[in-house]
Amino acid sequence: MARVVVIGATGHIGTYLIPRLVQAGHRVVAVSRGTAKPYVAHPAWAEAETVNLDRAALEKQGDFGRTIADLRAEIVIDNICFTLESATQLAEALMGRVQQMIHIGTIWTHGFSEVVPTPEDVTKRPFGDYGVHKAAIEAYLLDLARRQGFPVTILHPGHIVGQGWSPLNPAGHFDNTAFQTLARGEELALPNLGMETVHHIHADDIAVLAMLAMAHWRAATGEAFHAVSPGAVTLRHYAEAMAHWFGQEPNLAFLPWAEWKARQKPENAAATWEHIARSPNCSIEKGRRLLGYAPRYSSLAAVQESVAWLRDNGRLDI
Repeated sequence: MARVVVIGATGHIGTYLIPRLVQAGHRVVAVSRGTAKPYVAHPAWAEAETVNLDRAALEKQGDFGRTIADLRAEIVIDNICFTLESATQLAEALMGRVQQMIHIGTIWTHGFSEVVPTPEDVTKRPFGDYGVHKAAIEAYLLDLARRQGFPVTILHPGHIVGQGWSPLNPAGHFDNTAFQTLARGEELALPNLGMETVHHIHADDIAVLAMLAMAHWRAATGEAFHAVSPGAVTLRHYAEAMAHWFGQEPNLAFLPWAEWKARQKPENAAATWEHIARSPNCSIEKGRRLLGYAPRYSSLAAVQESVAWLRDNGRLDI
């Protein structure tokens, strides 16, 4: 079993990844700022070594990569790298010192969907700071793998869902009022015809894919894989399915974008535009073929588990 360092250990993915690594017999080092607890408690956390680091401060000093390398990991999993400068500092420090580095990217590296389901190897035209920065990181790391043999694997999650936080909802934003409206059988307005798509992934399925990448090192090294559910959903189908799940008949309205936007809080409208402008619908065929990836959760099942947690913990006013 390997010594595995997980950066951003208490976040969405780490919440599920740390227990899986510990239970598989790995020696786990959980790196975080120490300001948050995992979303879901698990006894396996007691068996992980905890290291509290301020990444931003250490990177500013030029010491973060060296600090991680000094933990002497065989495998490093980086959940929270968002700039090329961060990726470069870490990769340069780990070169020749690790068996594998797993970087968590995003399906937003694709930008607009062109062919659907979208494979990993299409030409990417990202837009927006997040997608552009993540695409630059991917290009750098994969080039480093091909030119210098850096053992990197990149996982690109969709909209991450799990217990403890609000999922992307059928209106394309994160305000729980959309779920509350559906639960009460009231009218929920959707933009356009509700045919734009969103593509969720349960955080535990990302954890499973990371472990498959570790187990199939030779096939995974130098490659990027989508981490999404078996199928994207349209906003319309998503809303209808959630209404039925709440025991209601769907009560939906469809408005042209400008009219719909004018009725929303500015932050909700902005979030919706970011998602429906991309309308992701990504293929997992490469992960199935090379790693045996078979997500346990559909998009709807993942969301429903998350919404049930919100309901049971008083986070939904129904």
